[in-house]
Amino acid sequence: MPGIDESLLEAMRLPGARGASVVDWISGLALGAVGDAPGGDVEATAAETAELARLATESGALALTGGDPAGQSGDDAGGSSGGGPGGPSGKEPPVQDLIITNADSYHLLRFVTTTFDSTVFVHLWLDRREGNLALARIRLAEMADRLVLG
Repeated sequence: MPGIDESLLEAMRLPGARGASVVDWISGLALGAVGDAPGGDVEATAAETAELARLATESGALALTGGDPAGQSGDDAGGSSGGGPGGPSGKEPPVQDLIITNADSYHLLRFVTTTFDSTVFVHLWLDRREGNLALARIRLAEMADRLVLG
């Protein structure tokens, strides 16, 4: 089971990878980083992507934690109303991933499920011309499932 450094190096082997980091979305701190960072500052990028992650996970409309196939809405299906960031169990992040696209790159934020509080995500920055967003999403999900924090 790979740790943070091994996982980040694995992410950088994806076609078009420009940079990758593991970020705690509560504190906004990068737990590890490799490659380049948008704007050149890893810590600033970590803080900014953590803000996006917090917004997504705390949004009742975007962060459906109950997995209700009937499409239940309201407070019972929302992100922060179920006893913490991961819902009642505290183990499952309320959002699987976020994809942000711009003119020349993709940003993929994949939330990591942990046995404790699940407040970590992997941020992968891909060159749009060379990267394959579908492949990156699949590989990042696999990597996040194997990631060992500690």
